[in-house]
Amino acid sequence: MGGIEIKTQKRFYNSHQSVILTFFLIISFADLSFSQNPKEFKNDTFLKKLNHDKSYSDLKKKTVLKYKNTPAGHWGEFVKGVDERIQTNEKNIAFTFDACGGKNGNGYDKDLIEYLQREKIPATLFITGKWIDAQFDTFLNLSRNPLFEIENHGLNHRPCSICGETIYGIKGTPGIEEAFDEIEANACKIEAITGHHPRFYRSATAYIDEACADMVVSLGIIPVSYQVLSGDAIVSEPEKVIEKDVIKNIKP
Repeated sequence: MGGIEIKTQKRFYNSHQSVILTFFLIISFADLSFSQNPKEFKNDTFLKKLNHDKSYSDLKKKTVLKYKNTPAGHWGEFVKGVDERIQTNEKNIAFTFDACGGKNGNGYDKDLIEYLQREKIPATLFITGKWIDAQFDTFLNLSRNPLFEIENHGLNHRPCSICGETIYGIKGTPGIEEAFDEIEANACKIEAITGHHPRFYRSATAYIDEACADMVVSLGIIPVSYQVLSGDAIVSEPEKVIEKDVIKNIKP
Protein backbone atom coordinates (compact mmCIF):
# COMPACT_ATOMS: atom_id res chain seq x y z
CA MET A 1 0.00 0.00 0.00
CA GLY A 2 2.84 2.38 -0.78
CA GLY A 3 4.10 2.44 2.79
CA ILE A 4 0.89 4.03 4.03
CA GLU A 5 -0.59 2.57 7.20
CA ILE A 6 -4.34 2.36 6.77
CA LYS A 7 -6.65 1.86 9.73
CA THR A 8 -10.25 1.01 8.97
CA GLN A 9 -11.60 0.17 12.40
CA LYS A 10 -13.46 3.46 12.86
CA ARG A 11 -16.90 3.72 11.33
CA PHE A 12 -17.80 6.59 8.99
CA TYR A 13 -20.86 7.59 10.96
CA ASN A 14 -19.28 7.77 14.40
CA SER A 15 -15.74 8.97 13.89
CA HIS A 16 -15.91 12.26 12.03
CA GLN A 17 -12.18 11.56 11.75
CA SER A 18 -11.98 9.83 8.40
CA VAL A 19 -11.18 10.38 4.79
CA ILE A 20 -14.17 9.54 2.60
CA LEU A 21 -13.07 7.07 -0.07
CA THR A 22 -15.94 6.17 -2.37
CA PHE A 23 -16.34 3.29 -4.77
CA PHE A 24 -19.44 2.93 -6.94
CA LEU A 25 -20.35 -0.61 -6.00
CA ILE A 26 -22.83 -2.46 -8.17
CA ILE A 27 -24.06 -4.66 -5.40
CA SER A 28 -26.94 -10.00 -6.06
CA PHE A 29 -28.54 -12.63 -4.16
CA ALA A 30 -28.11 -14.33 -0.80
CA ASP A 31 -29.43 -17.47 0.81
CA LEU A 32 -30.90 -16.08 4.03
CA SER A 33 -34.63 -16.45 4.47
CA PHE A 34 -36.51 -13.33 5.49
CA SER A 35 -39.73 -12.59 7.33
CA GLN A 36 -40.62 -9.34 5.55
CA ASN A 37 -42.73 -9.54 2.41
CA PRO A 38 -40.67 -7.85 -0.34
CA LYS A 39 -43.81 -7.04 -2.34
CA GLU A 40 -44.91 -4.63 0.40
CA PHE A 41 -41.69 -2.66 -0.01
CA LYS A 42 -41.60 -2.30 -3.78
CA ASN A 43 -40.98 1.37 -4.53
CA ASP A 44 -44.35 2.14 -6.11
CA THR A 45 -46.34 0.22 -3.49
CA PHE A 46 -44.40 1.63 -0.57
CA LEU A 47 -44.57 5.21 -1.85
CA LYS A 48 -48.33 4.90 -2.35
CA LYS A 49 -48.67 3.79 1.28
CA LEU A 50 -46.52 6.66 2.47
CA ASN A 51 -48.61 9.21 0.60
CA HIS A 52 -51.68 7.93 2.46
CA ASP A 53 -49.87 8.39 5.77
CA LYS A 54 -50.80 11.73 7.30
CA SER A 55 -47.45 12.40 8.95
CA TYR A 56 -45.58 11.76 5.69
CA SER A 57 -47.99 13.74 3.51
CA ASP A 58 -48.03 16.63 5.99
CA LEU A 59 -44.22 16.74 6.04
CA LYS A 60 -44.17 16.70 2.25
CA LYS A 61 -46.64 19.61 2.04
CA LYS A 62 -44.62 21.55 4.60
CA THR A 63 -41.41 20.92 2.66
CA VAL A 64 -42.93 21.91 -0.69
CA LEU A 65 -44.23 25.14 0.87
CA LYS A 66 -40.83 25.89 2.40
CA TYR A 67 -38.88 25.46 -0.86
CA LYS A 68 -41.38 26.57 -3.51
CA ASN A 69 -39.69 29.96 -3.95
CA THR A 70 -36.15 28.78 -3.23
CA PRO A 71 -33.66 29.01 -6.11
CA ALA A 72 -31.93 25.73 -6.93
CA GLY A 73 -28.50 27.26 -6.47
CA HIS A 74 -25.31 25.57 -7.59
CA TRP A 75 -25.43 22.04 -8.98
CA GLY A 76 -22.60 19.58 -8.42
CA GLU A 77 -20.90 17.06 -6.16
CA PHE A 78 -19.51 19.54 -3.64
CA VAL A 79 -22.11 22.27 -3.24
CA LYS A 80 -22.78 24.24 -0.08
CA GLY A 81 -24.28 22.07 2.62
CA VAL A 82 -22.73 18.79 1.49
CA ASP A 83 -20.07 17.19 3.68
CA GLU A 84 -17.06 15.81 1.89
CA ARG A 85 -14.19 16.49 4.24
CA ILE A 86 -13.66 15.27 7.79
CA GLN A 87 -10.63 16.64 9.62
CA THR A 88 -8.19 14.23 11.28
CA ASN A 89 -4.52 13.85 12.06
CA GLU A 90 -4.81 10.07 12.05
CA LYS A 91 -4.47 7.70 9.10
CA ASN A 92 -8.13 6.74 8.81
CA ILE A 93 -10.26 5.97 5.77
CA ALA A 94 -14.02 5.62 5.44
CA PHE A 95 -14.89 3.19 2.66
CA THR A 96 -18.24 3.91 1.03
CA PHE A 97 -19.96 1.97 -1.74
CA ASP A 98 -23.04 2.87 -3.81
CA ALA A 99 -25.63 0.25 -4.79
CA CYS A 100 -27.54 2.06 -7.52
CA GLY A 101 -30.15 -0.30 -8.95
CA GLY A 102 -31.80 -0.20 -12.35
CA LYS A 103 -30.40 -1.20 -15.72
CA ASN A 104 -26.83 -2.49 -15.31
CA GLY A 105 -27.01 -1.59 -11.61
CA ASN A 106 -28.79 -4.50 -9.95
CA GLY A 107 -25.78 -6.78 -9.60
CA TYR A 108 -23.81 -7.75 -6.51
CA ASP A 109 -20.04 -7.96 -6.09
CA LYS A 110 -20.02 -10.97 -3.77
CA ASP A 111 -16.23 -11.32 -3.87
CA LEU A 112 -15.77 -7.76 -2.67
CA ILE A 113 -18.23 -8.09 0.21
CA GLU A 114 -16.66 -11.39 1.26
CA TYR A 115 -13.22 -9.76 1.17
CA LEU A 116 -14.40 -6.94 3.45
CA GLN A 117 -15.88 -9.49 5.84
CA ARG A 118 -12.80 -11.69 5.78
CA GLU A 119 -10.50 -8.74 6.50
CA LYS A 120 -12.97 -7.23 9.00
CA ILE A 121 -13.07 -3.93 7.12
CA PRO A 122 -16.14 -1.83 8.01
CA ALA A 123 -17.85 0.03 5.19
CA THR A 124 -20.81 2.29 4.57
CA LEU A 125 -23.22 1.12 1.87
CA PHE A 126 -25.38 3.77 0.19
CA ILE A 127 -28.34 1.85 -1.22
CA THR A 128 -31.31 2.84 -3.38
CA GLY A 129 -34.88 1.62 -3.15
CA LYS A 130 -34.51 0.18 -6.66
CA TRP A 131 -31.59 -1.98 -5.61
CA ILE A 132 -33.48 -3.14 -2.52
CA ASP A 133 -36.36 -4.19 -4.80
CA ALA A 134 -34.00 -6.19 -7.00
CA GLN A 135 -31.92 -7.73 -4.18
CA PHE A 136 -34.18 -7.87 -1.15
CA ASP A 137 -32.62 -10.97 0.45
CA THR A 138 -29.09 -9.65 0.01
CA PHE A 139 -30.11 -6.27 1.39
CA LEU A 140 -31.40 -7.98 4.53
CA ASN A 141 -28.16 -9.91 4.88
CA LEU A 142 -26.07 -6.76 4.55
CA SER A 143 -28.26 -4.80 6.96
CA ARG A 144 -27.86 -7.50 9.60
CA ASN A 145 -24.07 -7.52 9.35
CA PRO A 146 -22.58 -5.24 12.05
CA LEU A 147 -19.60 -4.57 9.77
CA PHE A 148 -21.75 -2.59 7.36
CA GLU A 149 -23.63 0.67 7.81
CA ILE A 150 -26.68 1.03 5.56
CA GLU A 151 -27.35 4.55 4.30
CA ASN A 152 -29.59 6.36 1.82
CA HIS A 153 -28.79 6.63 -1.90
CA GLY A 154 -32.29 7.70 -2.97
CA LEU A 155 -35.52 5.89 -3.83
CA ASN A 156 -35.07 5.67 -7.61
CA HIS A 157 -31.43 6.66 -8.08
CA ARG A 158 -32.25 10.11 -9.43
CA PRO A 159 -29.83 12.99 -8.91
CA CYS A 160 -31.45 15.32 -6.40
CA SER A 161 -32.65 18.53 -8.03
CA ILE A 162 -35.68 20.80 -7.68
CA CYS A 163 -35.64 21.60 -11.39
CA GLY A 164 -34.77 18.35 -13.20
CA GLU A 165 -31.06 18.76 -13.82
CA THR A 166 -29.40 15.95 -15.78
CA ILE A 167 -25.97 14.42 -15.32
CA TYR A 168 -24.31 11.44 -17.08
CA GLY A 169 -27.55 10.99 -18.99
CA ILE A 170 -29.53 10.48 -15.77
CA LYS A 171 -32.40 12.94 -15.34
CA GLY A 172 -32.74 14.36 -11.87
CA THR A 173 -35.88 14.76 -9.82
CA PRO A 174 -38.13 17.23 -11.70
CA GLY A 175 -39.47 19.14 -8.71
CA ILE A 176 -39.64 19.60 -4.96
CA GLU A 177 -42.16 16.80 -4.33
CA GLU A 178 -40.10 14.27 -6.26
CA ALA A 179 -36.91 15.42 -4.55
CA PHE A 180 -38.60 14.98 -1.17
CA ASP A 181 -39.72 11.44 -2.08
CA GLU A 182 -36.28 10.55 -3.41
CA ILE A 183 -34.77 11.43 -0.04
CA GLU A 184 -37.42 10.75 2.57
CA ALA A 185 -39.28 7.79 1.06
CA ASN A 186 -36.08 5.76 0.81
CA ALA A 187 -35.12 6.72 4.35
CA CYS A 188 -38.53 5.48 5.51
CA LYS A 189 -38.19 2.33 3.42
CA ILE A 190 -34.81 1.45 4.88
CA GLU A 191 -36.11 2.10 8.39
CA ALA A 192 -39.26 0.03 7.82
CA ILE A 193 -37.17 -2.95 6.71
CA THR A 194 -34.18 -2.67 9.05
CA GLY A 195 -35.34 -0.60 12.02
CA HIS A 196 -32.52 1.87 11.30
CA HIS A 197 -33.29 5.37 10.02
CA PRO A 198 -30.42 6.51 7.76
CA ARG A 199 -28.25 9.29 9.08
CA PHE A 200 -26.55 10.04 5.76
CA TYR A 201 -27.72 10.63 2.19
CA ARG A 202 -25.70 10.65 -1.00
CA SER A 203 -27.56 11.72 -4.11
CA ALA A 204 -27.40 9.52 -7.20
CA THR A 205 -24.09 10.27 -8.99
CA ALA A 206 -23.33 12.48 -5.93
CA TYR A 207 -24.76 15.45 -7.87
CA ILE A 208 -27.21 17.63 -5.95
CA ASP A 209 -28.30 21.26 -5.99
CA GLU A 210 -28.02 23.60 -3.01
CA ALA A 211 -31.78 23.68 -2.39
CA CYS A 212 -31.91 19.89 -2.13
CA ALA A 213 -28.82 19.79 0.08
CA ASP A 214 -30.61 22.17 2.43
CA MET A 215 -33.75 20.01 2.22
CA VAL A 216 -31.76 16.95 3.26
CA VAL A 217 -30.49 18.79 6.33
CA SER A 218 -34.01 20.00 7.17
CA LEU A 219 -35.11 16.34 7.19
CA GLY A 220 -32.51 15.54 9.83
CA ILE A 221 -30.11 13.75 7.48
CA ILE A 222 -26.53 14.67 6.58
CA PRO A 223 -25.83 15.01 2.83
CA VAL A 224 -22.40 13.63 1.94
CA SER A 225 -20.17 13.43 -1.08
CA TYR A 226 -16.67 11.91 -1.24
CA GLN A 227 -12.98 12.80 -1.45
CA VAL A 228 -11.36 10.06 -3.50
CA LEU A 229 -13.26 8.52 -6.41
CA SER A 230 -11.94 5.07 -7.24
CA GLY A 231 -12.88 5.05 -10.92
CA ASP A 232 -14.19 1.49 -10.80
CA ALA A 233 -17.49 2.64 -12.33
CA ILE A 234 -15.60 2.65 -15.64
CA VAL A 235 -15.74 -1.01 -16.61
CA SER A 236 -12.62 -0.89 -18.79
CA GLU A 237 -10.46 0.84 -16.15
CA PRO A 238 -7.45 -1.39 -15.33
CA GLU A 239 -7.09 -2.49 -11.71
CA LYS A 240 -3.56 -1.11 -11.48
CA VAL A 241 -4.74 2.34 -12.59
CA ILE A 242 -7.50 2.33 -9.94
CA GLU A 243 -5.05 1.20 -7.27
CA LYS A 244 -2.47 3.84 -8.25
CA ASP A 245 -5.03 6.66 -8.30
CA VAL A 246 -6.48 5.69 -4.92
CA ILE A 247 -3.13 5.33 -3.16
CA LYS A 248 -1.89 8.57 -4.69
CA ASN A 249 -4.88 10.60 -3.54
CA ILE A 250 -5.78 9.27 -0.10
CA LYS A 251 -4.67 11.42 2.84
CA PRO A 252 -5.65 11.96 6.47
